[in-house]
Amino acid sequence: MERPRPPLRRLLALVVLAWACAGEGGGSAADGASAATSANRSPEQQSGAGDPQAAPEDLLAAEGVFDDSIVFGQSAALSGATEGLGTDMRLGVLAAFEEANRDGGVHGRLLKLQSRDDRYESELAVENTRELIDSVGVFGLIGAVGTPTSNVAEPIASESRVPYIGAFTGASLLRRDDQRYVVNLRASYNQETEWMVERLTTDLGFSRIAILYQDDTYGLAGLNGVVQALERRDMALVGAGTYVRNTIAVKRALLRLQESRPQAVIIIGAYRPAAEFIRWARKTGLGAVFVNLSFVGSNGLLNELGESGEGVVVTQVVPLPRDTSIPVVASYQAALRAIDGSAQPGFVSLEGYLAGRLVVQVLGMSTEPDGDPPTREAFLQTLAEAGPIDLGGFMVEYGPEDNQGSDEVFLTVIRQGRFVRVDELSR
Repeated sequence: MERPRPPLRRLLALVVLAWACAGEGGGSAADGASAATSANRSPEQQSGAGDPQAAPEDLLAAEGVFDDSIVFGQSAALSGATEGLGTDMRLGVLAAFEEANRDGGVHGRLLKLQSRDDRYESELAVENTRELIDSVGVFGLIGAVGTPTSNVAEPIASESRVPYIGAFTGASLLRRDDQRYVVNLRASYNQETEWMVERLTTDLGFSRIAILYQDDTYGLAGLNGVVQALERRDMALVGAGTYVRNTIAVKRALLRLQESRPQAVIIIGAYRPAAEFIRWARKTGLGAVFVNLSFVGSNGLLNELGESGEGVVVTQVVPLPRDTSIPVVASYQAALRAIDGSAQPGFVSLEGYLAGRLVVQVLGMSTEPDGDPPTREAFLQTLAEAGPIDLGGFMVEYGPEDNQGSDEVFLTVIRQGRFVRVDELSR
């Protein structure tokens, strides 16, 4: 799945960088970075954020950089109805960080992660984001989960000039050209929904497609993608149903959708309500093909559905987590075992791992072993100018006006209790 990429405008990037640095007391963080020695303090002791008179070591500490560590923050659903998504993203990021730390970190600085639970609720995401930026003073935020939470957290991060990295969402609200501090790893929801509709109409010849979507910004993002994909084919939805976030109240939507007699139902939701809908749909005789967006949480969906999962389709934005023929997947499995021998490989933790690997790689590229400590601005400039970055068989590429690294969309189907990658759908 390809999308046009804007030209690499190095001059514009330098102008933007100079402007951004000028806003931090008249000089870049890199200007004072080389003066930092053993004076850096722990995250709990740090101060001086935003103070133009702060000492160089305070400026570094305010960016989450210490003599022996670089601190990142995460606000994600670690409890509640979507806890599997947040805990798996956290697990993947930690696996990547600990893998790097076993080799000495990034030029001697270990990578640390401070996670906060937002229960997939926007209000908590705001509180957590402000705390991680203002009190902890993280270098960047990584592994957020969800569109509604990212919708309120990202503006706080961008206003503070803190990188917002690898959020578990494909919503277009994080993919504007002017969002310099956003670093998306995955393909967009629009790309996923286009692929869904293409396969349903081309491979299966379906014309009656309905949708179940979560009634929030995430659901609306998916709905918009499906509607646009259908309109490009002079088609329209035959039915639509909604449910409330963090609930499994889907039966009313099912009754409504049954009346439209769909051949396929595209589900824009999380794993528990999606599984509840599919189970009841099959119990009541709705013989449609069920297609889920990657955000659903594939491992959670598989576990919730059990035998009812046969034939359920999920689009993915990362490779199969058991395909060790891809070097980065083999590394991921080893890193996962190293921190949790009981953890099962999955799409969500693999995505978190890839985000963590990206951070490690770009931090290493943006600094020299005996040079200045890393800065946020140097990290972002390196990312924008690096060209293609190989994470080990999974390629990403960014630019000054392109904050999405990958365009890959994969099609998977549940067969005999496991996900199988397919190139097309069959009856």
